[in-house]
Amino acid sequence: MEKLLIVDDQEAIRTQLKWGFAKEYSVTLAGSAEDAMAAFHKHRPRVVTLDLGLPPQEDGAEEGLRCLGEMLRIQPQAKIIVVTGNTDRENALRAIQIGAYDFYHKPIELAELKVIVGRAFHLAHLEDELSGLQKKLAKTDGLGMIGQCMEMQHVFSMVRKVAASEASVLIQGESGTGKELVARALHAMSMRKDGPFIAINCGAIPDNLLESEFFGHEKGAFTGAVGTVQGKFEYAEGGTLFLDEIGELSAPLQVKLLRFLQEKTIQRVGGRHDISVNTRIVAATNSNIEQAILDGTFRDDLYYRIGVIVLKLPPLRERGDDVQLLANVFLKRFADVYGKKIRGFSPAAADMLRHYSWPGNVRELENRLQRAVILSEQNTVDLADLNIGNATVATLKSIREGMSLREAREQVERDMIRWALEKNKGNIAKAADMLSVSRPTLYDLMKKYSLSAE
Repeated sequence: MEKLLIVDDQEAIRTQLKWGFAKEYSVTLAGSAEDAMAAFHKHRPRVVTLDLGLPPQEDGAEEGLRCLGEMLRIQPQAKIIVVTGNTDRENALRAIQIGAYDFYHKPIELAELKVIVGRAFHLAHLEDELSGLQKKLAKTDGLGMIGQCMEMQHVFSMVRKVAASEASVLIQGESGTGKELVARALHAMSMRKDGPFIAINCGAIPDNLLESEFFGHEKGAFTGAVGTVQGKFEYAEGGTLFLDEIGELSAPLQVKLLRFLQEKTIQRVGGRHDISVNTRIVAATNSNIEQAILDGTFRDDLYYRIGVIVLKLPPLRERGDDVQLLANVFLKRFADVYGKKIRGFSPAAADMLRHYSWPGNVRELENRLQRAVILSEQNTVDLADLNIGNATVATLKSIREGMSLREAREQVERDMIRWALEKNKGNIAKAADMLSVSRPTLYDLMKKYSLSAE
């Protein structure tokens, strides 16, 4: 069973919590900082509930804060939930700055505390899986990608199977899903790994220049062509040529690409001689190629040539717990780069990571985490650091199929109020202004949904 350490100077509370958690966790109790540190050293619990008012300073918080700091020094990944008095917001915030996972105000409601503890264990499990995946990647596959969902595991399996072949591969997926990473993995695991990997974005270069970019040109082929220049196909000799956004290719270039795939030869612009080129084509697109074929804007015979193997990358919003895994990877990477001692995410930020729809996929997640680490002034990334300004996007994700209109409306109201309170650090006036309601109305809604300013 998972290990949970409960630290509280009141025996009645320790007994209550042990009774409440004993069926789910292996519970250890401590009534003082000395006993708490001894139990922490011995059992190394993943989650701790820590009362800040410990003897000999039951009415203060210094002993509890000292204990918190010692625990995090020994085990930085421990999830420590501090328990404070109902009016002790200042020390609760100090605990968060030191590195506490969350805080909870007395009097204790067992059902609410169970939710917080369960969420802390869930996050600890994700971090364990992330660590295991990172070690596995470092020792074995070398793909440079992380994912535990079924769809990504299928992608990894296909990459390993296909990499050693010479077959052309088409990678499909929304912008930001990692198509170039997959292409690089295919190259790195192939027999061509010692050759060049050349990438070209077909949608970023004007049509009148793209042919020369592809195939090169001879001296005098056009005004300004003062010498013979090789194109990307020749630069990729013995390696892999990655054609991103291939759905943007014009009809004439589609014909010339098809000829290369059939004959493995090219002609430079202005040239008359065939040049043999030994390169493997890996293509990618974020557009619907099948629909483009039906519309007559993409050749079906070219599709069958470039798509001998088709790999489809799932959008980030469909990858479940991969969002938290990737977020932790980016957090650690950027914390190291910028020299920040950031241990994780606040509960509100973690909720937003799970519920936001991530239209920009992994690229957006990476960019937001880089910004958050640069701007964060605390030991955890908070909701405001993520700069996801429209909570409605996340809220809509929480509306479940089968909800009635009334239930969905209440869910939206509850999430918007919680978001506004988090955004404004519990300031009722500012939260009411953000939501465009009066303070009495906001108080009534908070009472309706059992929400507090904290």
